[in-house]
Amino acid sequence: MSKYETLSERLTEQIAQNLQKGITALPTEATLAEQHQVSRQTVRAALALLRDRGLIESRQGSGSYATGLSPDAWQNNIPILIASSQEYIYPHLLSDIRSALASQGYQLRVYTTDNDTSIERKHLLTLLADPPRGLIVEGSKSTLPTPNADLYEKLKAAGTRLLFLHNRYDALSDEICIKDDNYYGGYLLASHLADLGHTRIAGLFRIDDRQGPERYQGAVSCLRDLGYEMEDRHVGWFQSQDVEALEKKQDTRFLAAYIKERLGGCTAVICYNDEIAYWLIKELSYAHIQVPRDVSVVCFDNSYLSDLSKVRITTLTHRPREMGSRTAETMIRLLKGIPAVSQEIPWELVRKESDGPAHI
Repeated sequence: MSKYETLSERLTEQIAQNLQKGITALPTEATLAEQHQVSRQTVRAALALLRDRGLIESRQGSGSYATGLSPDAWQNNIPILIASSQEYIYPHLLSDIRSALASQGYQLRVYTTDNDTSIERKHLLTLLADPPRGLIVEGSKSTLPTPNADLYEKLKAAGTRLLFLHNRYDALSDEICIKDDNYYGGYLLASHLADLGHTRIAGLFRIDDRQGPERYQGAVSCLRDLGYEMEDRHVGWFQSQDVEALEKKQDTRFLAAYIKERLGGCTAVICYNDEIAYWLIKELSYAHIQVPRDVSVVCFDNSYLSDLSKVRITTLTHRPREMGSRTAETMIRLLKGIPAVSQEIPWELVRKESDGPAHI
């Protein structure tokens, strides 16, 4: 092996060690030559080899920096634990994350949990056998205490960078998270309905994932600030099991019960997401309640379901690919040892046909 190849192997090991400490900058050519007792020409050849392998990049006037890639190709696979790869928001989200990671030399490996902590645990145990350098996680039943905090701590101890998506657990509240600004989203929808004259507003939210309580809190805070109230008797809560029955069996009994028991006297309802709003509007039609004449319906996500509905649904959206690209960019920063922070992606209102002035 030539001198520059030997030096490139040494530098590869040094880069890996430095990345664990958050150090991305390489010493200057002169410093490297002195440290390793070689010529500047040998250093330049070694650095060129590392650049060809994608392990470092040169910055004009600044020197050489680690790209965050590992010489072990397997270590450049980034696992993601996510509730589903098929449900309506996930295919586009995963595609955006995959594309952004691939542009930097990383590959995405998808593990689905069905929002089940026991399935999540099985995946974590598999990953612990060969800890990845980075892991993206959408927590399962994130409102509840996680039984898997011990495994996340073991992964962290093994050097895995954790990045939470959409939510994070209380036991891991210091970890970085990329999520929707759910409080603001709830506030925005409630404010929009109030501007249309609605004062008796109902809500339907998911209780076992953190997004639900956050969206509820934003809505009730807005109404409180305006001098109104979202009364408890008009708020419905559903769980993962209800969604599973809805998707697999089109079991809408919890929606029928909500209409019968919670919606009476209200002129508008804020739904947790497009899927729930889509099925609620169907159930309202069976109850001979017209949208938006009798009740306005608004929600979150702006997926194809909001347009597929018989009455196109007013909903909230993000800028295209924003959630996926920010998630990938943040993970790459963590892999490079560059400081990163949690982010909340803002919502924008997309008005369609499911809302209108209150008819009192």
